[in-house]
Amino acid sequence: MLGFLTARQAGLDDPLRLRRAESTRRVLNLELNHDRDVDRIHSNGINTIDIEVIEGRYMLSGGADGVIVVYDLENNSRKPQYTCKAVCTVGRSSPYVHRFSVETVQWYPHDTGMFVSSSFDQTMKVWDTETLKPAEVFQFEGNVYCHHMSPIARKHSLIAVGTKDQKVQLCDLKSGSRIQVLQGHRGEVLSVRWSPRYEHILATASTDSRVLVWDVRRASGSLFSLDQHNGDKSKASSEAVNTAHNGRVNGLCFTVDGLYLLTTGTDDRMRLWNSANGKNTLVNYGKVSNESRKGLKITVSRSCSPEFVFVPCGSSVAVYTLHTGELVTMLRGHYNNVDCCQFHPDYQELYSGGKDCNILAWVPVVRPPDVEEEGTAAKVGGCTQGVNRPGSPEAWS
Repeated sequence: MLGFLTARQAGLDDPLRLRRAESTRRVLNLELNHDRDVDRIHSNGINTIDIEVIEGRYMLSGGADGVIVVYDLENNSRKPQYTCKAVCTVGRSSPYVHRFSVETVQWYPHDTGMFVSSSFDQTMKVWDTETLKPAEVFQFEGNVYCHHMSPIARKHSLIAVGTKDQKVQLCDLKSGSRIQVLQGHRGEVLSVRWSPRYEHILATASTDSRVLVWDVRRASGSLFSLDQHNGDKSKASSEAVNTAHNGRVNGLCFTVDGLYLLTTGTDDRMRLWNSANGKNTLVNYGKVSNESRKGLKITVSRSCSPEFVFVPCGSSVAVYTLHTGELVTMLRGHYNNVDCCQFHPDYQELYSGGKDCNILAWVPVVRPPDVEEEGTAAKVGGCTQGVNRPGSPEAWS
């Protein structure tokens, strides 16, 4: 650490090198934080969580009980032991609550004043965070498995929605109507993801074992379909050609730069694809246990070298190196299957939710002081104290 600080101070190293090195060290030292609890509000499994990117302070959760909760992750108690309190809840007593399981929640990418939820009650609701009332309700003909808003879009305000129907629906926030349908899948659409690099590029995954990549400006169909065999028909039967997995594809996640796309399937495999040409990079992650009949929420790290991917795997969260496929560790703490996880890039922390109704916080182990630093701890302060939650004077900047 002192070597990195000295090199940065002298101008020998790019400041990003220190950031990447420390971010990587912190991810490699993640463990369950026994000092931090998250209010237990849900009476049934937790299907989805999302952390807003404006302040990195508020987290949404949606459960199988139809309840939606907003948590404050900031530590205002000034004590090591604290609980992330529920700021507000759309509970069973609310007239606007979802009747059935909430499958996906997402903050509006540009403002915490709005969030969107979708549910098995065949609706997607756009919520006003201040009043906790729906500003818009979209009705569908089948269960809604997933939705996603583009994190970078400026020219459109489309929400991609995957339902029990084979068609992918595009809903416009400005007009409050469904304006486009993408046809190409032959099964239920379990996951949808906009590219964080190009605002018109969308990836969709289905029970038909296929992953399609679309440019929503084109009406003629998808750009291409991911092929696990990279077009080599001699390696597979005709039925398997042009499929991304040999089972249901229920997980999608772009890397932060949008250059790669991760997919998970019920064939117990995870694959990494070049998002520009759809080629399978052939990274071998080994067996990635996946028995979920619905969408699986996976996430990737940010500002690390190498990058890491976090995947719910039974009652644990598996951590893999993105480009080598190496299993780094298994985060164990849940008492039942994990359904979702979300990486917090500001503090290199991970939150996971599962069928045991718990949201667990995984944080880096506090860094022990180096020998050289022991005599100057009072001077360097936060360097030897580890990284604390926001709101504390030692918070990493």
